[in-house]
Amino acid sequence: KKISDVLQKSAPKPGVPADLQNLLTQHFGENRSVIEIEELQLSDSCFLPANDLTHSFSSYLKEICPKWAKLRRSHKEKKSVVMLVLCSSALRSLELIKSMTAFKGDCRVLKLFAKHIKIKEQMNMLEKGVFHIGVGTPGRVKALVEQDALCLNSTKYMILDWNWRDQKLRRMVDIPEVLYKHLYILYSVYSLLLLVVLRSWSVKFSFC
Repeated sequence: KKISDVLQKSAPKPGVPADLQNLLTQHFGENRSVIEIEELQLSDSCFLPANDLTHSFSSYLKEICPKWAKLRRSHKEKKSVVMLVLCSSALRSLELIKSMTAFKGDCRVLKLFAKHIKIKEQMNMLEKGVFHIGVGTPGRVKALVEQDALCLNSTKYMILDWNWRDQKLRRMVDIPEVLYKHLYILYSVYSLLLLVVLRSWSVKFSFC
């Protein structure tokens, strides 16, 4: 059955931490040992409450990040963002950027997608300026991380545009070409968490 056929007959359900954990286990299960799979399991404390489908994007961000103004003022590092928002396409990224106006306040938002924006341009912007929020697609974020143009150490919030569906009723994780790159970013963050969790650094995942 096509994913759109299945979804047409079922009511949308908000994403939960178990969805993400199961996705990683299924994808990496065949190539990882039991111990490595266990290491991919994060505690519930790494996840923020998911959007229950009643919030707008701005109101949801205000709820999960009430101290955003303080975080924004204290962020001074280049080549990094405090909040990273991952979604399925450039058009969806622009929609989210427009809809978060009431939340972001006086901060700089960087578009992290390939449409009409060259990667060199984004690399130069990250190197020379300080940005607070990055919104884009897993593919472009993956490329920037691989080239050391984007560092995830300062990222405190990773927002997954999990609940949104396109015209074919597909979520971000239902699109194969998006899913692979999406998993790469998640695995990179997971690996970073496992490496530096003892240094009191943490990133919070949430599903919008």
